Order: sequence, then structure tokens, then C-alpha cells
Amino acid sequence: MSARPKQVRRETRTVDGVLLLNKPPGLSSNQALQKVKRLFKAKKAGHTGSLDPAATGMLPLCFGEATKICAYLLDADKTYRVTAKLGSATDTGDADGSETATAVVPEISRADWESLLQTFTGDLEQIPPMYSALKQNGKRLYELARKGEVVERPPRPIKISEIVLLEATISRLVFRVSCSKGTYVRTLVEDIAKAAGTLAHTAHLYRETVGNFRAEDMLDMAQLEALAEEGDELLDARLVPPDVALAGWPEHAIDEVATRRFLEGQEVPVSGSAGSGHVRVYGSDAKFLGVGELTKEGSLAPRRIFKMVS
Repeated sequence: MSARPKQVRRETRTVDGVLLLNKPPGLSSNQALQKVKRLFKAKKAGHTGSLDPAATGMLPLCFGEATKICAYLLDADKTYRVTAKLGSATDTGDADGSETATAVVPEISRADWESLLQTFTGDLEQIPPMYSALKQNGKRLYELARKGEVVERPPRPIKISEIVLLEATISRLVFRVSCSKGTYVRTLVEDIAKAAGTLAHTAHLYRETVGNFRAEDMLDMAQLEALAEEGDELLDARLVPPDVALAGWPEHAIDEVATRRFLEGQEVPVSGSAGSGHVRVYGSDAKFLGVGELTKEGSLAPRRIFKMVS
């Protein structure tokens, strides 16, 4: 009996920062993460704000210490460019599903489409789709949907900040939407079509932004593979510092003594009327130290400490 060949352990290294991937179609968010993780040879990585395999666009990949911001990114607002196919419904609400029904699309002017879309802005309630990863009685909804089961789902609060119509034809609707976490764009498309007196499904979904990250900082897989051929330094140069994700938060600077205490996980006193709530914490050298919470008692409590490699 021949011996099994020894598996070569993959070389890994410490990498800290956020990579903004322009996710290609056909890959799950985790498959995309694992592919990029191998290119970086990173020890630790995670993603936030999953995209369906058919969807494309911004997928923040967090490496090393930056994985500590994943929970905060889940709460971030997101912007999508949505292409809806009018007159056709699918079981999944997108182009990956099987067509379940068709309907005539009424003739609607661009001005009327714009007016209709505006009725979907503001604070709304949305019923999640059956084809979603939400759990009910310990089972994922999509697992039940694949068995042909439909269960009652309670509506969930969402917020649509803005909808801008980009294109409207008899068979296609294209719009940009800025929305809160928990918004199912597939359901939004179906609800818009229902209000227009027809059916629709999401033909293509492209995520343009997540929180404060910029679309121009995204890289596609081919660009990353080319950079990896040139060496780790060029890859690392495209990482975004993790505090960029928290740029909308107030910041708080502390001195050297307070820095040592903060990094040891101790609360530090703050002077004056600093307010309360989460803040980005920086040392006297402007180095990002982590996430802190200003308390009403007048102290700064560490919530996430970042020990970035220099």
C-alpha cells in the first residue's frame, strides 16, 4: 500500500485591514472570501454583509484585527443598483429561481414610476422572503421553501433613505436604492411591482456602497490576482484601515497614560462634557486604538481594542 503524499501546509501571515472586493457573479460570499484569503496568505479573515451568489459589487473582507468591525458593518446602510424584470415572478424573487407566474405590465410613464417609487421611502415594514437565511423554529426559511413549505413571517422594520429611478421600459426597471440593514431588495422589487399592478423579480443586483466605504476603492478578482503575482506589499497597499468603516462616529483622543490603561482593557476618566455613546479612540500619536464607549459617569470604557501591526 503506497503512503499518502504529505500535505504541504500553506504559508500564512498576519494581515490587518479591510479589502473592498467587487464580488463577481457565481460565487457565494464565503467562496469569495476564501479565494482572497489565499491570495493574501492571511491567517484570519471574515466578511460582512453577505451577497447572494448572483449578486455583484461591494463585499468588505476584513483581515486580522479588522475582523472586530464586522459587527458594526452589519448595521451600516447600503446602496444598490437594481435591475428588475417586469411582468415575471420567480420562486426565489431573483433570476436564479424558476418562473412561477407572468403578468401584463401596464403602460406607466416615467413620471408616474418616479412618484410610485417615492412611496417606498422612509420607515417601512417588510415581510422577509421565504428564500432567506432567517431562522424559524430552528430551521432556515430557505430550507422550508425548498420543500415547498410557506410559513407566516412577521414584518420587520426597515428604512429606505432614497430611491432614484435610472431607467424605465415596458419590461425593465432600473433604480438606485439606499437602505438600512435587513432590507431585502428582492422583496422591495416585488412590492413595487405589486403597487404598479404587475409582477417582477430582481434580474441583477449590484451593491455600490457599504457604510462609509468608497466605490472607487473596490478591486475585482482579476486585479487582486495580478497584484498577488507582484508580491504581498502591493496587495497590502490596497487595504483600507478599519477605522474608515466607523468614520461617521465621533472620535476621542487620549494621552499616553490613558492609552496604556485603555489597551489593558481598563476604563479611563474623561474630562469635560464628552457626552455618551460609542466613539473611535485614538492615541496622542493619532494611532487608532479601538472602539470605546463614553459613559454617563464620565469615563471611557474599551469595547473593542485594536492592536494593529505597524
